[in-house]
Amino acid sequence: MISSLGVFGAGTMGSGIAQVFATKGLKVFLVDKDKKSLDKANSKIQSSLDKLVTNGTINPVIADDGLKRITFLNDYKLIPPETPLIIEAIYEDKRAKIDLFIELEKIFPKDTIFATNTSSISITELAKNNRPEKFIGMHFMNPVPIMKLVEIIRGHLTSDDTFKHIYELTERLDKVPVEVKDFPGFISNRLLIPMINEAVFALMEGVGSKEDIDKVMKSGMNHPMGPLMLADFIGLDVCLSIMEVLYDGFRDDKYRPCPLLRNMVNANKLGRKTGEGFYKY
Repeated sequence: MISSLGVFGAGTMGSGIAQVFATKGLKVFLVDKDKKSLDKANSKIQSSLDKLVTNGTINPVIADDGLKRITFLNDYKLIPPETPLIIEAIYEDKRAKIDLFIELEKIFPKDTIFATNTSSISITELAKNNRPEKFIGMHFMNPVPIMKLVEIIRGHLTSDDTFKHIYELTERLDKVPVEVKDFPGFISNRLLIPMINEAVFALMEGVGSKEDIDKVMKSGMNHPMGPLMLADFIGLDVCLSIMEVLYDGFRDDKYRPCPLLRNMVNANKLGRKTGEGFYKY
């Protein structure tokens, strides 16, 4: 049974993943080469745990013990080599992810499972220079401590044993694992991001204001958040990256990124993380 893991990338997703595993009793090594990112992750996890305690989701002892199980490292070589699972959660860039796994391949034994939290990039392609039978996708949803779904994506050569270990581990987290085959965007983002992209087209073409487009989906389709506000929450750069993966993977014009989306990314209006996207924050 897996009892410890390394998480690479201390951003929003990596810190959330570390928190969830730690509060379920696993030892976590959270790694980022940027010490400021590690400090920010530590504060964010503490704040998240405090909120969960306040609303009664977890008790204070579990929260306190969970934080103590996380070791913050800015050198991945300090992770014990016997660690059975590594989860990559760095920014959504294929080349950066491949390069990281090439380095990790040199350090960890062949029985260590490599997982990636990519939201759209081919698992098979990411695994091509590594241990493809021990390589798998674990796509958590944001915010990780709250959202139940985890897409478990098999690469073309992922073994049944690797899949079984990760599927059962996800259930131990009280998450809902869903088996997905390795196609661009998987299930979640193949459905979600084109909807967001179409909402951006509707805005660009003057079909409606941003407020009215969001109002239609909230009041008419019972979505908790409109697509343009959701895009701001996800990050417009992330939305554009996923649309590009879909377009490159399928070569179908229905996945063509909206020019307005591209322009906003070029203007660094990325949503909440930069203070302005379709809305101002």
